[in-house]
Amino acid sequence: MPLLAIVWTALGGVGEMWDHVFKNLLYDYVANSLFLLLGTALLTVLIGVSCAWIITQYRFRFRSIIEFLLFLPLAIPSYIVAYTYTGIFDHGGSLSKLGKLLGVDIPKIDFMNIYGLTWILSISLFPYVYASARAIFIIQSKSLKEAAFLLGASQRGYFWKIALPLARPAIIAGLFLVSMEVLNDYGAAKYYGVNTFTTGIFRTWTALEDLQTAIYLSILLVILVLGLSLLERIQRGKRNYALDANRDFDQKTIRPALKGSNKIWSIFILSIPLLFGFIMPMAQLIYWTVLSWKTQFSTEILSIAFQSLFLALCSAFIIIVLALLLIYFTKWSRSKLAASITKVSTIGYVIPGAIIGIGIISISQTFIEFIEELFQWRIGVYIYNSIWVLIYAYIFRFLAITYNPIESNVLRIQKGLAEASYLMGKGRIETFFRIELPLLRGVVISAFFLVFIDILKELPLTLILKPYHIQTLAIKAYEYADDERIVEVGLPALMLVFIILILMLVVNKLNKPSQKHIQK
Repeated sequence: MPLLAIVWTALGGVGEMWDHVFKNLLYDYVANSLFLLLGTALLTVLIGVSCAWIITQYRFRFRSIIEFLLFLPLAIPSYIVAYTYTGIFDHGGSLSKLGKLLGVDIPKIDFMNIYGLTWILSISLFPYVYASARAIFIIQSKSLKEAAFLLGASQRGYFWKIALPLARPAIIAGLFLVSMEVLNDYGAAKYYGVNTFTTGIFRTWTALEDLQTAIYLSILLVILVLGLSLLERIQRGKRNYALDANRDFDQKTIRPALKGSNKIWSIFILSIPLLFGFIMPMAQLIYWTVLSWKTQFSTEILSIAFQSLFLALCSAFIIIVLALLLIYFTKWSRSKLAASITKVSTIGYVIPGAIIGIGIISISQTFIEFIEELFQWRIGVYIYNSIWVLIYAYIFRFLAITYNPIESNVLRIQKGLAEASYLMGKGRIETFFRIELPLLRGVVISAFFLVFIDILKELPLTLILKPYHIQTLAIKAYEYADDERIVEVGLPALMLVFIILILMLVVNKLNKPSQKHIQK
């Protein structure tokens, strides 16, 4: 419906400001968005793949700890990292103050441009590629590696000629997620003054007050997203990348120890994303929080934190229930139409939040006008002052995050279990609650926390659709930065990151049994 609403509204013709946007701004939107996509893709592959290779192939002290720490940059939203970099590297920032204490003149480093934004997005989003590459490097066959070495391949030759080509689909999948996050970014691009499609949609709608032109920009962005999705499918093709990893599960992997210059270079490579993607932003947030603690900490900020948690909790619960309903209704009905509808309902994650927000506003306005004309009921104030429109938007955007992992685990449950239950006279509903749901408990809880985290971090969608009386930690941090009250960003941002870190630790603990099975 959101996408259909955008297309339907666009049929009404261009808006009043379209000529101005087309002549003066559209080139910047296209060029900057493509530059960010390409630059971020290159950097995330370099960082993510190199870290994944070192972690999976070598043995060194604190390897298991660093393996988990490399996921932590995802706990800090990219727009918050952008704020912290200004506080660290700008003139009069933390680095400059540290230089004065040490008697060293440290020059200002300007990150507030498209190159700085590319680095910010890369250092924040590389864990998507790191996770994909790490997973595939772990399950690559030990026999395959031994055969390559027996044929005279070096470790470097094995990586370039065998391991990397086999990992390409997984790396591309991680890159696709990175690309969607880059196109969805609003807070960092807005703060750094970089014109992208998402900032252009916001500016056209709010500053230029032309929803029709904003919808035309949304259509162009949808075309770009669909193009990326098509390229991802084309590159995958019909090649077979299947790995017979099961044959090596009974053999313990023996990793060579890092020594000499290789150890120095490896530690240097691993330290870059940890230092610039997590440690420095966290240190700056803590510093800001210490400076603003007395004036910032109040019942208001606690209320905002509670609202964030409540909104994410309700939305995540509804999304989990809907995902289970879609999966099992499709499974029980075995209808091709039901399966097609289900697939369509899970495409929201590849659509940037700004487009979803614009589409839902268009739907809401059409519905309000229809009801007012038919029944003379003025329901607009009730719709726009409720959280249900925002929750509906979260469902559309994040359903795929829960649907895909749960569905893959449902397919792994042996059919004989349910069939035995049916033979004993139990119905489908009772079988689901007593047999299948307990088996899915781990993945359901993990999926719940993952979508919970994404909702907490979401900025553009919440910014567009939240009611006036609802506030979240992400929005509060954005408003402080937008008002140039940068020190006050610290407390709400740190509270948000702290909550996400706890949830990530919970997810990691829940996933440990499956990780041990993969690595046994």
